[in-house]
Amino acid sequence: MPARVAGFLTALIVLLADQITKWIIIGPIALPARGPVDLLPIFRLIWVENYGVSMGFLVAGSTAERWLLTAVTAAIAIGVLVWLLRERNRIDALALGSILGGAIGNIGDRVRLGYVADFLNLHFGAWSPFLVFNVADAAISVGVVLLAVRALFVRDASPAEKENV
Repeated sequence: MPARVAGFLTALIVLLADQITKWIIIGPIALPARGPVDLLPIFRLIWVENYGVSMGFLVAGSTAERWLLTAVTAAIAIGVLVWLLRERNRIDALALGSILGGAIGNIGDRVRLGYVADFLNLHFGAWSPFLVFNVADAAISVGVVLLAVRALFVRDASPAEKENV
């Protein structure tokens, strides 16, 4: 399977997982009306309507800002899509697919709901190392970390080195 196909398959899986979990949280579980649900001593479900981007930065305070933020996010997603179309390395393609699927999921929320639905909270007592997030956010974060690790620590063999092997 070509790398880009694996990347697109990853994007589809992430998008479906993100949207299905959000549907379950909003619909059958009714978390917005129910309030926080402790699942483990360090993990809870809690409803947050995120009007900003990752980590609550760049909060959209008006309709115009919401659509501007959506357009900027979509432009970044298009850049990831173009990169994915050109990518030949399978790990990079999987990382890009993860980022793309997560971005599309969050863009869909912003268009449909006006905010991104966040509901996962990892905590240790009163300390939460992460803000409340969702499946799309987690996928984007994993994808970015994979790309960063490969860029910083993995060196692919040059064509000359491949010939000498």
